[in-house]
Amino acid sequence: MTDPADGERLTYADTGVDIEASEDATAALLEAFGSDLTTEYAGLLDIGDRYLALATDGVGTKLLVAEAIEDFSTIGIDCIAMNVNDLVAAGVEPVAFVDYLAVDEPDDDLTNEIGEGLAVGLEEADLTLLGGETAVMPEVVSGFDLAGTCAGLAGKDEILEGEAAVGDALVGFPSNGIHSNGLTLAREAATREHDYTDPFPHDDDRSIGEELLRPTRIYTDLLEPMRTHDVRAAAHVTGGGWTNLTRMGERRYVVDDPLPAQPVFEFVQEEGNVTDEEMHRTFNMGTGFVVALPEEQAESLVAETDGQLIGRVEDGDAVEIRGLSLS
Repeated sequence: MTDPADGERLTYADTGVDIEASEDATAALLEAFGSDLTTEYAGLLDIGDRYLALATDGVGTKLLVAEAIEDFSTIGIDCIAMNVNDLVAAGVEPVAFVDYLAVDEPDDDLTNEIGEGLAVGLEEADLTLLGGETAVMPEVVSGFDLAGTCAGLAGKDEILEGEAAVGDALVGFPSNGIHSNGLTLAREAATREHDYTDPFPHDDDRSIGEELLRPTRIYTDLLEPMRTHDVRAAAHVTGGGWTNLTRMGERRYVVDDPLPAQPVFEFVQEEGNVTDEEMHRTFNMGTGFVVALPEEQAESLVAETDGQLIGRVEDGDAVEIRGLSLS
C-alpha cells in the first residue's frame, strides 16, 4: 500500500474512472440510435394522459467492498435507491422494479442477502417487484454484478420543468454518506494504509468497510413536498458530485451554506491526499439531493422536510461551493 505521506494525490481518473470520458461515451451511444430523452434523469413515454418513465442503474464498485467483508445485506437497498432517486429528480413516482444479478457461480447465501436488501429498499420506496433475472456467466463475470430498472408514472403536469430560474432558492437534503458513487476512488484511498476490517477512525463501533457500505438514502418521500412547493428542477447528486447541479440548467449555483460532510469524506480525502476540488467533483459531500424552487416557497419546504436552505441561483454557468468554482 502507498504511503499517503509521499505526497501522491489520488484522482478519480487515476483510479480508472474518467467522468468526462464516460459522459462522452454515453452521448455517442445516444446519438447512434437517435434517442430523444426528455429529462436529465429518466426516459419518458407518452401513454395518453400520463408518462411512463424508466430509469436503470447499478451499484458499481461498491460491490467490491461488500465482497471484501462478505456483507451483502445492504447493496440491494443501493440498487433500489440509485434508480428511484433518478425518477424522483424528474418528478416521477416510482411504481415497479426489476433486478438483474449476474454471477460467476450460484451462491445461495449471496442471493439471499441481496434479496433481503432489495426487500428493504422496495418497502421504503413503496415499490412492487415485478421479477428479475439471475444469470450465471462464469466466462463473462468475475464475482457478481447487480443492477436494476425502475418504472414510474407521472401526470403530464407533474414532470418537473427541469430548468432552475435566476432568483430561485436551493434546498439540499442530507445523504447517508458516500452512497453508490466514487467508490473506485474511495476504495483506493481507504486501502492505502488500512484494511476494510480495520475500525473506522471516527467510529470504533464500525469498520471501514461497514462505513463505506452505508446504503444510499431513498428520496421518494420528497415527491409530494416538491410538488406542493412548485419545485422547478432537482439534482440527484451522484457521479460527478456537485457538478450535477448543472443538470438543472445553465446557471450559476451559489452554495454558501452547504450541509456538513460526514466524517467518511474527511477520511477518504486524508488517506488519498485528494484535493478539495476532486472531492466535490466525485462525491456528494454530505448532500444527496438538491432542488431549485421559488424563493418564497423555500422556507415552507424546509419546515416540512429535513432539507436546508443552502444557496441560490444566479446568472452564469458554474457551481460555487466552499471556495471552489466547478463547471
